[in-house]
Amino acid sequence: MPSSFRRSTALLAALAASSLPAMAQEKLTLERVFASPDLSGPQPRALKLSPDGTLVTLLKPRADEKDRLDLWAIDTATGAQRMLVDSKKTGSGAELSEAEKMQRERDRSVAGSTGIATYDWSPDGRHILVPVDGDLYLAALDGKVTRLTASPEGELNGVVSPKGAYVSYVRDGNFFVQPIGGEARQLTTDASDTLSWGVAEFVAQEEMDRRTGYWWSPDDALIAVARVDESPVGIVTRTAIGGEGTKVYQQRYPAAGTPNALIDLYVMKPDGSARIKVDLGPETDIYLARVDWSKDGRTLYVQRESRDQKRLDLLAVDPATGKAKVILTESAKSWINLSNNFRPLSDGSFLWWSEKTGHGHLYHVRDGKWTPLTHGAWEVRDVIGVDEAKSLVYFTANRETPLEQQLYAAPLAKAGPLRQLTQDGWWNDAVMDRKATRLVISRSNTDQPKQVYLADTDGRQLQWLEENAIRGDHPYAPYLAAHARTRFSTLKAADGTVLHARIMTPPMEAGKRYPVFMLHYGGPGAGRQVTNQWGAPIYQYLVSKGWIVFAIDNRGTPDRGKAFEDHIYRAMGTVEVDDQLKGVEWLKSQPYVDPQRIATYGWSYGGYMSLKLLEKAPGTFSAAVAGAPVTKWELYDTHYTERYLGKPQDRPSAYPASDAVEEAVKIKDPLLLIHGMSDDNVVFDNATAVMAKMQGAAVPFEMMAYPGQTHRVGGPGVSVHLWRTIVDFLDRHGTGPAGESRASTP
Repeated sequence: MPSSFRRSTALLAALAASSLPAMAQEKLTLERVFASPDLSGPQPRALKLSPDGTLVTLLKPRADEKDRLDLWAIDTATGAQRMLVDSKKTGSGAELSEAEKMQRERDRSVAGSTGIATYDWSPDGRHILVPVDGDLYLAALDGKVTRLTASPEGELNGVVSPKGAYVSYVRDGNFFVQPIGGEARQLTTDASDTLSWGVAEFVAQEEMDRRTGYWWSPDDALIAVARVDESPVGIVTRTAIGGEGTKVYQQRYPAAGTPNALIDLYVMKPDGSARIKVDLGPETDIYLARVDWSKDGRTLYVQRESRDQKRLDLLAVDPATGKAKVILTESAKSWINLSNNFRPLSDGSFLWWSEKTGHGHLYHVRDGKWTPLTHGAWEVRDVIGVDEAKSLVYFTANRETPLEQQLYAAPLAKAGPLRQLTQDGWWNDAVMDRKATRLVISRSNTDQPKQVYLADTDGRQLQWLEENAIRGDHPYAPYLAAHARTRFSTLKAADGTVLHARIMTPPMEAGKRYPVFMLHYGGPGAGRQVTNQWGAPIYQYLVSKGWIVFAIDNRGTPDRGKAFEDHIYRAMGTVEVDDQLKGVEWLKSQPYVDPQRIATYGWSYGGYMSLKLLEKAPGTFSAAVAGAPVTKWELYDTHYTERYLGKPQDRPSAYPASDAVEEAVKIKDPLLLIHGMSDDNVVFDNATAVMAKMQGAAVPFEMMAYPGQTHRVGGPGVSVHLWRTIVDFLDRHGTGPAGESRASTP
């Protein structure tokens, strides 16, 4: 354990003793966990530095309505804060379009929120483009807000062009450009139910981390715009059952093994003229992974990914003719992970991120020659900024430990010594201004919710932007004395691979055994459970009720290298299940654990894991909760599913063994199945498939469906209901803290 981590927890304990001597400690309730203000204190999102570096802007939840976001600014010289755009006063109150609702679902950072979800600075730093309730507003720094659009259809993907001459957006599937102070121009006219311009298709948003479908050149002269034809894509009839009625959506959903949308890319001028089609090659069944412009605007860079995701080509496109040439190719035996770390440089070279050594690292590529800038058995995560004048690149990585993320600076032109700019003992994220002169660093650990500070390029803290110290009137202060610390440990998988685990325990009495709430995600790409970050307060609530909370990150999860991930290639539901059971084996060896009261819980891929665990190891768990589980991978989308399993029609197919429906008849232990009835990600058919199978075999289970809820089940009232349902289910089956221990005491 890093020494600074030990110091931070010691300081926390001292703080608890010194700052709350007279305050009666309160007990956490479910109502308080999900009430406003947020127990974690201010949780700023979408942090950005103004072009001149004088302001930090952010989306901030309201104290009385934590799911509503407003736009705030912090003066970097004085630390003074002010609200720039009040979403309640500015917005019309109109309901968001279905397209914008689904875009917010795709962006996990704002899923379930209302108010302002995104914003964009003008390059001159005088205005900020802000979407509110489906329309676009231009906010000045003095608080004046001007409405730019007022249409019933709503606008998507609004941005200010790089030179600040235009605002652009998508309305009803067509692409619009509006000169600042002028009238909007509609650049496309043929949008329909299946055809759109400038919007990222479903799998790009959900699985590829591509949020837009158009890209301005740096001089405002040209725009690359994607044309998305969804007519080949199959239809899922999504019955959005709500509390006051039902809406039926014919959703274009590319299920595994079925056709994807057809993507074309065009370059045009801001008035729509001189439209040129980009040559993306003869194969149309591809993914448009990334699009970027060179610094001088003379080259359009396109990352083209093959359908099987084993090949990624970087194309250099002449925007005047649309002609393309391949300048770099990555290939893999399993799959290629995409990144956002491509950075074109002024001399025509560029930064590239690759896992070709087995770990994700940065390379400087010039005239086809790759120069490694980082190396080792650790992962570079995100490029934060590039200072070409000083020949430095700033990035986050996990060089010290997979449990934490630090910020580093490295030479840009050749391999050289790395400088760590943040402290051990924290999980750090950062943003920089465009000239890479200042840093805004966000950090947290398991004992301290998110803090934000301004730093210089050496990482030295200049001032707090949000200290969020747990003292005084901080929302978590009344519960600090009972805060359960997190302990980290390592276990070994069957093949000797090191696995990381974490555990939180209530105050324990000698000779007493405690029930375990074991949580998991387990899937590739996201959702790690074992990191040194501030956790959801719901887990503190469970510990306060007498649960041990435990998690282990199995093989297949990210940030441990490609070989660690590749264990699940064409083998979902195998090694990750085995590794979770290794965690159970360790738990049962602990003298304070009741081996007959171990419950398991997961959501999405974690819900799938709950089912697979019950199927593979009956009698191991006292109960299980499966939230929004994928039960039949043939029902899930192309880009995610085929990356790991191939196509369902492949011979031999990996799908039968990976699915969770057929073997659901083997489930013998108490199961609670939960699903949102308007889920457009893991569609409700996944729940009905396993329900029907179990009912047909007379296998008992419990079900809680949430009308109107999507893949994220939550919100005022609903979150409390969800967790009360889970806790009551576990208590009724004798697996909770109130239940009698069925194991002998040591």
